[in-house]
Formats: sequence, C-alpha cells, structure tokens
Amino acid sequence: MRILVSGASIAGPVLAYWLTRHGFDVTVVERAPQLRKTGGHAVDLFRPAMDITEKMGVLPRVEALKTGTTRMTLHREGVRRPARVDLSKIYQATSDRHVEVMRDDLSEIYYDAGRDDVEYLFGDSITALSPDGDVTFEHAPPRRFDVVVGADGLHSNVRRLVFGEEAGLTTFIGAYLAVLSLPGTAGLGEGETTLHLGPGRTAGIYSARHLDEARAVFLFRRDEELEYHHRDVPRQKELLRAAYAGMHPQVDGWLAGLDGPGPFYFDSITQLRLESWSRGRVTLVGDAGYCPGPAVGGSTSLAVLGAYVLAGELATAGGDHERAFAAYEREMAELVRQSRAFAAGAARSLIPASRLGVWALANGGRLVSALPAGVSRAIAKLNTGGVRMHDSMQVKDYAVSPVG
Repeated sequence: MRILVSGASIAGPVLAYWLTRHGFDVTVVERAPQLRKTGGHAVDLFRPAMDITEKMGVLPRVEALKTGTTRMTLHREGVRRPARVDLSKIYQATSDRHVEVMRDDLSEIYYDAGRDDVEYLFGDSITALSPDGDVTFEHAPPRRFDVVVGADGLHSNVRRLVFGEEAGLTTFIGAYLAVLSLPGTAGLGEGETTLHLGPGRTAGIYSARHLDEARAVFLFRRDEELEYHHRDVPRQKELLRAAYAGMHPQVDGWLAGLDGPGPFYFDSITQLRLESWSRGRVTLVGDAGYCPGPAVGGSTSLAVLGAYVLAGELATAGGDHERAFAAYEREMAELVRQSRAFAAGAARSLIPASRLGVWALANGGRLVSALPAGVSRAIAKLNTGGVRMHDSMQVKDYAVSPVG
C-alpha cells in the first residue's frame, strides 16, 4: 500500500516513521529544497509525545538538544524592579515528563529516525489530487497513491486542494506570534531567559546550550485580525514594530534585528475547526488538520500524537483507509477539543489585557517559584484540564505488526 505524505516538519516524519514500521510504502513530498532551517522557535514535548519519541529510539538525542532554560528575569512594563522566576519548578508543575527543544532540531531528529526507509521528494509540491488517488506534482511525474496525508501545517496546501480555501475553517483567537533570530546570545547566561510583560504584549529572548544565536519571541493581542499576507514579510515586520513601540529600550534593541539577515517568523494564533479532517483517500494530521493555536495549544505534542495514532489505525484496519480514518478521528476528537479549549485560555492568560492581569501573571510565576517543587506539582495535578492537560492525554498503544 502506497501512502503519500505532504510536509517534512514534525508530523510528516513521525507519521512516515510509524507507517514504515507497520509495513507501508511511504513517500514524503516537501516544498522546501531540504529540511527547513528557518530559525524556528522552541517547542514543548509533553509526556505522551515523549513516550512516543522514546519508542522511536530518539529520546536521548532530543534530551541532549533541549534548550535548558531554567531561569527567567521578568520585567513588568512601567515597573523598575524585575522579578526572578524559577522555570524548572514551573515545568515540573505542568508536566511529569517534558522537554523544550528547538523546532528545527526536533524536525531533523524525527527525519533521521526514518529517512532510510522513506522516499523523500524535496523541492516539490502537490498541484492536484483526484478522488482515486492520482497525484500531480509541480516537478515529479504524476503517480497514484492509495492514501494521501496532508502534514503541511496551518497553511496546508493539501487542505486547500481538498477542502477549499481557509475561509470558514479557521478561527482567530486574538493574538499574534513572531520569532526573530539574533546573532550571539544577547548576554544571556546559560539557562537564562528574559521577558518583558505589558498589557496586551509580551516580548522575550532566550537561547539554547548548543546555539550561538538567540531567539526573540513576541506575543501580542489584537481584537481584530490584521491585514497582511502570510508571505508578505516587510508588512509583517512593520506590524511588529508598531505593536511594540515604546515598550522598553531592550525590546527596541531586539527589534533592530529585523533589519538583519536572521530568519523571521510571523503568524496569527489561529485555530482550525474542521468538523472532519478526512475526505475520500485524503486525511490531515497535525496543524494541517486541527491546529489548536501556535505557541499556546501544545500543537507540537498534538501533531506527534496524531501522527502515531493515524499510522496505528491504518495498520489496525489493514490499510482500509475509510475504516482507519474514522477510527483516527474518533481517537483524536477529544484530544483536539481539549487542546483548542486550553489554547483559547492560554492566549488570554499569557498575554494579559490589563495591568491587573500583568501583575497577576508575574506574581503567579513568583509564587510557583517560591513553593517547594512537590507542593506546586501536587496542586497542579488537581487540574488535569488546565496546566496538566497535555500530560493527562491518553493514547492507545499500537503494536507494530506489519500489514501483509
């Protein structure tokens, strides 16, 4: 059985790995000419995704490349004295098994895990799909596949071809995310991050132990969506400068890096709310099908889970895609619903709209830092729908038994 996966970021390589372990013939097509090295931001893997990563045999490599951030200096806008936050205690409160790792590193690790058994077509993309599985590529000759999977992110080409344009499928949840790569480590000590927090906007900077550059991350609120195209970088930079005008001289210094050569990312924090993410021989996985919201909804862990479940259900169904897709959506539906609800609340909490909200967030971080780790973890475990939501997700164990 031949399966085509579009996208080689996170969900695509994880899905390809598990599909080949179940005996499927897998091709991955990726628009970029090689694995993307775009200066991506740090992402979180929580317990279920960590368990899956361990089954893939790559957990030691992931842990070796973790960012290692354990301390935060937090500046409130208009307040002279910064607060110190122990991030290690916050991580322990939110998850029993967690790692923060750069997205580009994680993508490469997952790709390396299965690349010897997968056909990768870099520098190409799908231009047309037929109901029978006939696929037309931008460059490669047409081919027929039994199943096609869109793992190509929030702006999915496969979703557009099969489900139509994004209108009516996406829900803006009131915030924007930008990430800028800066040369050097901005004077940060090992394991240190700096955050500026003000009403409706936050800006932070961090690095990782193995990097010789820093990442500046910006999250800001807007009641209405901004007007720009997701490929119009000059306009995005203009909007970012306007959102952070006058916040702090240190933030101004980070924004000066917008004129440099470093990679830059900008997008709305948007949820996908498809009633079903499968149609005919085509299904979607990760952000392409059910993005809960970049940076706030645990989308990376959800993508890893989704890829593992989809491969497992295709194997369980013996390659019967109709039965497998239905089971896949049943298994993921509640996890997706929880992630969406969590992301909507997290966007409000992480970017407070008022000075009172800023004070509450800053002092909440200080409180968790001051409590003994066991106490804060015990309190957090009482709320599996809140900060412990990602750790509480349950996923079936799919035995690897190759499809005949």
